[in-house]
Amino acid sequence: MCGELCFENKLCRLIVGEDCIVRSLTLLETGEELLQTGEDIALFSATQERPFNNEVKLAHPNKRTIFQGNRLTREGDRLTVGFELIPAKAVISVTVTDAYIAFKLEDFIATADDYGHLNMDYPPICEVRIVQLPVKNRACFGEWLNVSHDDTAAVCVLSTSPYARIDSERRRGYRVMFADAVRGIKLRGTGAALIVSRPTALLDCIDVLERDFDLPRGVQSRRSEWINRSMFWTHLINPTNVDEHIRYAKMGGFRMMLIYVTSIFKTGYGYGLNGDYDYRPEYPNGRADLVEMLAKLRAAGITPGFHFLQTHVGLKTRYVTPRADHRLNHTRLFTLSRPLSETDTTVYVEQNPEDTVMADKCRVLHFGGELISYEAYTTERPYRFTGCVRGVYETTVEAHPLGLIGGILDITEFSATSAYLDQNTDLQDEIADKIADAYGAGFRFCYFDGSEGTNVPFGFHVPNAQYRVYKKFTPAPLFTEGAAKAHFSWHFLSGGNAFDIFRPEVFKKKIAQFPAEEAPRMRQDFTRLNFGWWGFWNPGAKMGSEITVTGTQPDMYEYGTSRAAAWDCPVSVMLDINEIFKHPRLADNLEVIRRWEDVRANGWLTEEHKETLKNLDQEHILLIDEDGAYELAPYRQLKTSVPEIRAFIITRESEARYVVFWHISGEGKMALDLPAEKLTLTHKLGGEAEAVGVKDGCAVLPIAERRFIKTELSEDALVKAFETAKLI
Repeated sequence: MCGELCFENKLCRLIVGEDCIVRSLTLLETGEELLQTGEDIALFSATQERPFNNEVKLAHPNKRTIFQGNRLTREGDRLTVGFELIPAKAVISVTVTDAYIAFKLEDFIATADDYGHLNMDYPPICEVRIVQLPVKNRACFGEWLNVSHDDTAAVCVLSTSPYARIDSERRRGYRVMFADAVRGIKLRGTGAALIVSRPTALLDCIDVLERDFDLPRGVQSRRSEWINRSMFWTHLINPTNVDEHIRYAKMGGFRMMLIYVTSIFKTGYGYGLNGDYDYRPEYPNGRADLVEMLAKLRAAGITPGFHFLQTHVGLKTRYVTPRADHRLNHTRLFTLSRPLSETDTTVYVEQNPEDTVMADKCRVLHFGGELISYEAYTTERPYRFTGCVRGVYETTVEAHPLGLIGGILDITEFSATSAYLDQNTDLQDEIADKIADAYGAGFRFCYFDGSEGTNVPFGFHVPNAQYRVYKKFTPAPLFTEGAAKAHFSWHFLSGGNAFDIFRPEVFKKKIAQFPAEEAPRMRQDFTRLNFGWWGFWNPGAKMGSEITVTGTQPDMYEYGTSRAAAWDCPVSVMLDINEIFKHPRLADNLEVIRRWEDVRANGWLTEEHKETLKNLDQEHILLIDEDGAYELAPYRQLKTSVPEIRAFIITRESEARYVVFWHISGEGKMALDLPAEKLTLTHKLGGEAEAVGVKDGCAVLPIAERRFIKTELSEDALVKAFETAKLI
């Protein structure tokens, strides 16, 4: 039996054999074994693209090979790891604190003698696994944070810098949770940490780690008062209409406003000018006008946030025309096998173009500063692109020499009006400086849109592209959101990914299908999502090739925001002030949001309320009762004979029955086959009664904005009356 090494803090004990095999991981408070023992999984391993030692190369297949650690010694805080077959060793530092155990790849021990004095850097290792643990399955697994947990214990392997590749592999009854240092990203200096605790203490431990390693304060932001406040999203605000935006935001009780980049900078069609960041004409004094506008929002109690696309470079920007910047990303590289004159329409290349992109508008080559579109390519020598058009996107046509390396321009799949920049260049930092200059005008949070638009590996570049921008923001954002996430972004993307955009006719169904399905999974990552973005449509509005009959109605927002509140999640509502005023039920829709924002802010919702709201099949309405207090009540929609009428019967602790009803797109009068004297009609519960008319024995009621009926008539009578209701 080989000896053992013990790493222990106040929370856990990790035992590893001198053969590098993980023996045990226990939560000290309970003594529970957290690992799937007996699996012979090493804490560390090294990977080579092929064996390089002469004897190993001759004796084993030449392929990507993982060499498990098999020898482990410790001197103070330094571990020396030996591996199967290969002579190289890794030096890994270990730091044990009360909150975590951290590992970092410091260096390698390898000499020329070990490799027969080959002319290369030693050792030829492409990856080192700096943590690897076979963790027993628990009730929950957060794939973003990389944490396995239940009510009694949590095990988390997470990064201490942007560089570690954090992931897990599913096995029968357990997961191998790991962290890798990767050549080309960063080998030496890459670190990761192990946190083992009660689940209630996990965020406290991560908070300590974030402060110790000077990471973005993901825990702090998640615990802030701002994290579940909903947002008024606008793409139209400017100094000339800021007061109107404030008025509508107040109507909806919004304390946060997310401002799209199109409100401030010229962006052209789609994202065509994104990246230049030239101020719109509504800002004649440029940044000074932006500073003044944002100050006005803050003075009104509205916190502004900035929504931008940091990885997109528009195809009409100065980065493309007249010479395409060399720092734009390429999905594949090609070498010219023949000189290319200014008049040639066939491009000959050395590499086989097979499987090269053929999507419409994305067939673009980039050589020198010129962009060249193509219609087809050959997959037999001589390899060539055919049907080429020179100087597309107003780039300058020029001759290109034999041997010039270029490639396929990485054009975004969203409208094909922009390209992605190469994250391995300084262009992202250059763009970040422009974004940070605008952010510093008074923004306090942000949304990283288009974040999936990076080069591979996405697990590194998606969060690191965001981080390169984030680091330039002063003050640090209260929180951020984004269109894509990977492990390291947990530290600053306090809330992930809003869904957009659901048509009114399917709104409730899609809320249940997508954000309500994701919300419990995000809880497993100790965070939340955004239940938006929600469009706001007028009845009869055109939506692409379709027309919405109903438009957005109060019960839709009631359903969506109540489900969001059940999971302590915000919503984002996309409001176009040039159109929303045309909606006859605008005030009712915004009043729904205002009430729910109020109960979020004042903590009125109890855990019992939230559990009730998680039932997706039961709709609820947030009422203001006869005494002016909030009341949460279940309600269900009544079938009506007239599509313009929406009506819901409310269940309250009362012998009386209540119905809320309204006209979706106008006003008029409604006839119900009910005795008028049995109905009390009000604008609000307990409000002054309105007159109920009579015609042909039927009750006649005004119908426009939301009103309430109170009656002692049976539920069956109400159901039948609305099934035969008429507009008169």
